[in-house]
Amino acid sequence: MSQLLITVCLLTFSNIFMTFAWYGHLRFLHNQVWIVAVFISWGIALFEYLLQVPANRIGFQVASAGQLKIIQEVISLSVFIPFSIFILKEPFKTDYIWAGICLLGAVFFMFRDKIIG
Repeated sequence: MSQLLITVCLLTFSNIFMTFAWYGHLRFLHNQVWIVAVFISWGIALFEYLLQVPANRIGFQVASAGQLKIIQEVISLSVFIPFSIFILKEPFKTDYIWAGICLLGAVFFMFRDKIIG
């Protein structure tokens, strides 16, 4: 398996944990005092970091820091949209599509030397 594919897989799982740490308390802990949500979110974030740090270390061998950040942002939006719809019960917005198109532009510019040659 290529280092870039391993990086993308680890960052995807990392982002799932991150999304639950950042936003899951809005759905599941809304009746708790905020400090409880903080400590539970920190606990979830630990698992995120256990995946994110190795992902970036592996990915940095084949991609720049800027490229890794753009990959992470694309994955983040790809994870957040379904989370927002299915977990937070928010309606789908066409703004998600526009944001995704903008991110595709960012991907192009960050990887154009590899795309164009």
